Amino acid sequence: MLLGSVEAGGTKFVCAVGDENYRTKDIVSFPTTTPAETLQKTIDYFRQFDIKALSVASFGPIELRRNDPKYGYITNTPKPNWADTDFIGTLKEAFDIPMFWTTDVNGSAYGEYVMSTLTNERINSLVYYTIGTGVGAGAIIDGDFLGEMGHPEMGHVRLKRHPDDLDFNGICPFHGDCLEGLVAGPTFEARTGKPGKEVPLTDHVWDIMAYYVAQAALQVTLIMRPGKIIFGGGVVSEPFLKKVRQQFSELLNDYVNVGNLDDYIAMPAIKHNGSATLGNFALALRELQA
Repeated sequence: MLLGSVEAGGTKFVCAVGDENYRTKDIVSFPTTTPAETLQKTIDYFRQFDIKALSVASFGPIELRRNDPKYGYITNTPKPNWADTDFIGTLKEAFDIPMFWTTDVNGSAYGEYVMSTLTNERINSLVYYTIGTGVGAGAIIDGDFLGEMGHPEMGHVRLKRHPDDLDFNGICPFHGDCLEGLVAGPTFEARTGKPGKEVPLTDHVWDIMAYYVAQAALQVTLIMRPGKIIFGGGVVSEPFLKKVRQQFSELLNDYVNVGNLDDYIAMPAIKHNGSATLGNFALALRELQA
């Protein structure tokens, strides 16, 4: 049996076909251009296979409430040309199969959750942050996603400003200096004039970023008390997370016990940015069996 996965990012789409054991059989990626062109490429790809169900993990904001007329839509995204796009409706016109619809970070979170069950680590609750072009997070508690009125927007929480960063206004078009506005990849260019990959880890800007990311981890720790917090995305590396753990430890000040910090604040267990693809296979199978 074949299942389909779409990881719909603002920069590229990753489409994959796998089996009920979450093994990838085929995978392709292509740039995110206009909705019409990109969704047609998605449809053309899956027409090559006899998939029985499909899961889409998309950039957002998106409408997740199944009783809402805009269910399956990308809504008021700042991504040019993509606001008010009927994503699932377009795919449903091509494929009469069960489809699951969620955010890109929810898909990644679910992939990490499923992986924990496959490796007998069994994390009952986790939060998955992606820090890249934007910042988002998905949360899972006992196999269910957090969020009833919509998906969480943890990338847009407000933070205490670092004393060495008060002159930076942030880049979020909605909020300025929210988490995304302060730590997303493009903030390196805005602060230093260089892309993040050209900024050495010894630069103080990484300490400033770690301070903000640690605050986000602290907030979600005290609100949710998850079993694990995972950070993925192009900005994140193990040396950067070492800085985050140090800042987190100072901010938490031993107020609650989170166990070993190396285990609690971690990189994804699924390598090569594959968390959302595995999560989508599992969600497609869940939707098929519902």
